[in-house]
Amino acid sequence: MLREKARYIRLETIRLIEIAKVGHYSSVFSCAEIFAALYYDVMRLREGEPDWPDRDRFLMGKGHAAVGLFPVLADHGFISRELLDGYTRLGSPLGDHPDMTKVPGIDFSSGSIGHALSNGVGMALGGRMNQRPYHVFVMLGDGEMQEGQVWEAALFAGHNKLSRLIAIIDRNGYQLDGKVDDVVGVESLRDKWTAFGWEVHEVDGHDLNALTYTLRKLKADSARQRPACLIARTVKGRGVSFMETEPGWHLGYLAPADAQIAIDEIKSQEI
Repeated sequence: MLREKARYIRLETIRLIEIAKVGHYSSVFSCAEIFAALYYDVMRLREGEPDWPDRDRFLMGKGHAAVGLFPVLADHGFISRELLDGYTRLGSPLGDHPDMTKVPGIDFSSGSIGHALSNGVGMALGGRMNQRPYHVFVMLGDGEMQEGQVWEAALFAGHNKLSRLIAIIDRNGYQLDGKVDDVVGVESLRDKWTAFGWEVHEVDGHDLNALTYTLRKLKADSARQRPACLIARTVKGRGVSFMETEPGWHLGYLAPADAQIAIDEIKSQEI
């Protein structure tokens, strides 16, 4: 079931970007399994109730992957499916980045990279102060590790032992300008996050069994006194072979013939 949801996310991403004529295919494809694991297995949500006070929260640092999240929100009844058909068109609330003031189910607006973890920290602290049971999940890009605000937030969260805060790093190795570690090296991520007071785990970000098992375990661990960081090792463009080998697909547009090749490959694979 989760595999089918990850496939659905990839196929809907291609369909919606066809409407927009430009978009972030490969950035979605590296985290499709993360979306599927969180929204269809791990997170505490109520269908059709995006404002339920005790829902788990989800924030995206890499907000340019929102095109893959909008179909998931429609699947949960947070937005209408008809809205998807007008993606990025004039007057549509659905843009290249998510807007929390316009899209039910979006917990934080994005644009500039680096702000999501700070807001997730505030939500986790607020949940503790208000004695709410929710968890806060924040997905970060690995290029985002170059932002100083990420580390300020990480330091604050570790110091305040925000145990209901879980960061997920989509470690696909690339950012807009090329390989992350060629632009500004970020390793060792495990050592860095541990030094900032977090419990750190690593997992194959496309292995849904490993993802769901680890995230469930982190969420259920009431004895943990630290925030948790999950480093998900992923492949940018996962599921479409010519995107996996060409980092230029961070932003682009598939001509109809190429889109059909990608669709056929996604449908044929057990990914």
